[in-house]
Amino acid sequence: MKLGLINSAWAQAGRGTAFGIQQTKAIGFDSIDIFADPLDTDARERKLIRTECERVGLPIISVACVAVGLIDLNPSVQRFHAGRCRAYLDFCYELGARNLLLVLGEYIWERQVIPAAEQWATAVTHLKALGDYAAQLGLEIALELEPFRQSLLNDVPNMVKFIDEVNHPAVRANIDVSHLHLAAARPEELRALAGKVAHVHISDCNGQVHGDLPPGRGVVDFVPYLREIAALGIDGAISVELEYSPEPGKIVEWVTEAYRETDKLLRTAGIARE
Repeated sequence: MKLGLINSAWAQAGRGTAFGIQQTKAIGFDSIDIFADPLDTDARERKLIRTECERVGLPIISVACVAVGLIDLNPSVQRFHAGRCRAYLDFCYELGARNLLLVLGEYIWERQVIPAAEQWATAVTHLKALGDYAAQLGLEIALELEPFRQSLLNDVPNMVKFIDEVNHPAVRANIDVSHLHLAAARPEELRALAGKVAHVHISDCNGQVHGDLPPGRGVVDFVPYLREIAALGIDGAISVELEYSPEPGKIVEWVTEAYRETDKLLRTAGIARE
């Protein structure tokens, strides 16, 4: 598998797109994921992302999209977000990416007023349609497991159930190791996702709240999860996801530490770098 980085690590520290791409390559990553909204990204920035990644030799694996409005109770909001997701898929195609990393929303009003089954069914319907659009472009959608109590996809059984109900070859799962830890998912649960995974995220956390820290700065026991991931035989990338550095001026050191420690973990787990 490739070892990648989500470029939001650089943007959060106030560094420009070209700088982030260049540093990602210089540090040693094999690939990059892009966190950018096509509705907020002008033609010059889109071209910069594509041409700079090509120039330094960093393939773009994934583009990340948060689309909580897909399961809003208002049809007009749903339509907007469905169209926005299609724009993201077009953006993935333009960049030569493999998949759209998609974050679905949460049950509103603590599953009161609006039946939980109704929100679930709405999400399934939209993902069937988006799966068709992705397939037309030769892309996949990788659904993010979010460890929050009201998230639709907040554990492995729910992820498996959702993918099975959508029943579309272009709609698959993203595995996020720190999210699995926060959801109290056992490593062996990942076996239920065999043949259903398109992408992987890796980061650390304090065991209590979402953190996206460099591996080794938190409490996650990575190797058992990574060994299960290796057994799944995923043809793709493991991408490091980092939140805000406590010292933005030392972002290069922060990302370099994450690269170094993740590379060690992959070697220990027997995951070969491509």
